Amino acid sequence: MSKLNTVDVPKSGGGVPKTLQPGNQVCQIYSVELKPSTFKEGGYDLLLNMVGPDLGDEFQGFFIDKNNESLGRHKGQVGRVKATEWLFADGETKGGIKISRNTEILKWLNSFCEAIGKKEWLIAQNDKHETIESLVNAFAADKPFKGLKLELCIAGKEYLSKGYVNFDLFLPKFTKAGAPYALEGGKVAIFSEATHLIKKKVESVANFNPNEDSSSAMDLGSDFEL
Repeated sequence: MSKLNTVDVPKSGGGVPKTLQPGNQVCQIYSVELKPSTFKEGGYDLLLNMVGPDLGDEFQGFFIDKNNESLGRHKGQVGRVKATEWLFADGETKGGIKISRNTEILKWLNSFCEAIGKKEWLIAQNDKHETIESLVNAFAADKPFKGLKLELCIAGKEYLSKGYVNFDLFLPKFTKAGAPYALEGGKVAIFSEATHLIKKKVESVANFNPNEDSSSAMDLGSDFEL
């Protein structure tokens, strides 16, 4: 009878989710898109498609393009993260203050470009665009964020899909506790479940599937490029 080898023990797989999870993360943004709201006409979600650090050869991420497996797999966790919890949409506060969708998107872009040291990109866009869609498309095409590693506090809202719990990911607001994002090495808010995780109110949750091909995280397209 052969003796047990306690040195070359195979590592167990499947323990690391393929999708980004709520928490403090270091990621790169590789594409950006405006997604029209299905709930409010004219509203948009600004989606940041992100990838986490290379997790090594043992990690098997999602295919970059499930319709073209020759492109290979993501080397880290991936996810779609909304720029804010709420839609960008025209509206009015309870106090009667008017809210402009375009102004709010501009304010977000301004804060983000300042945080990543790319304010000159936004300044260079002055008087070049007639619509907010055109400006965001230029942001997505020029990729001033390309190759930058960001410290992030990623918040999440639980939802059920096919009987499993997944997360609708978003960046929290700036607060005294810290910013939602900064260049790597910068200071961001410390993730707190009480503050940054919205639990789904159900009697019991039987399953959690962090590797499901969910709408929040997957089918991120074939333009994966860092």
